[in-house]
Amino acid sequence: MKKLLLILSLSCLPLSNFAQDSDFGNWLIYIGSKQLNEKWNLHHEIQYRNYNAIGDLEQLLLRTGLGYTFKESKANLLLGYGYILSENYTTSSDDKTSINEYRIFQQFTTKQSLGKLNISHRYRFEQRFVEDDYKMRFRYFLSLNHPIIKIKDGEKQVYVSAYNEIFLNTKSSVFDRNRLYGGLGYKFNKKLKIELGYMNQFFENSGRDQLNIITFYNF
Repeated sequence: MKKLLLILSLSCLPLSNFAQDSDFGNWLIYIGSKQLNEKWNLHHEIQYRNYNAIGDLEQLLLRTGLGYTFKESKANLLLGYGYILSENYTTSSDDKTSINEYRIFQQFTTKQSLGKLNISHRYRFEQRFVEDDYKMRFRYFLSLNHPIIKIKDGEKQVYVSAYNEIFLNTKSSVFDRNRLYGGLGYKFNKKLKIELGYMNQFFENSGRDQLNIITFYNF
């Protein structure tokens, strides 16, 4: 366990040399869920996205929502709200422009298993209020999770994780972006797990690489 935490810490150090014009950034992500009862859950999420290792803010994302789980299928329907602060560099300059976005979203998540492989599908529709502009966007997220080392009767385990998510606008241009991710995770218990992964995000005319450190916690 100490070795895993050391690897997670040291993996960020080389990124401190990347400047604004680097194509490699770092995202620190916390995703939590509070189970209110058998059917209802409260989702909460914080993402601190940087142009480099840390300290050069690209985006701060705060998201919450109320979800309902269908007992038989274990599918989850969630209504959410998000606030996003973006710090965008102006062209050929070190100056930044702050952009505020308020977002309402609806999402539907289903899960299935094929042997030890866990599969999750998430469909999300967003209504985005970006300064004085209004936009809508659809997102489809497919994730795969597979344990590779089990410890203590499977309560603790090392696992591999991968996902792909595509973003589509309702206006032109329709294609917004695509995110492809692969990572290694450690599950402490049923409530807590942490992942270290690499994500490639590409847009219509550009792309960007990210190191992601993700913490999941279920209350």
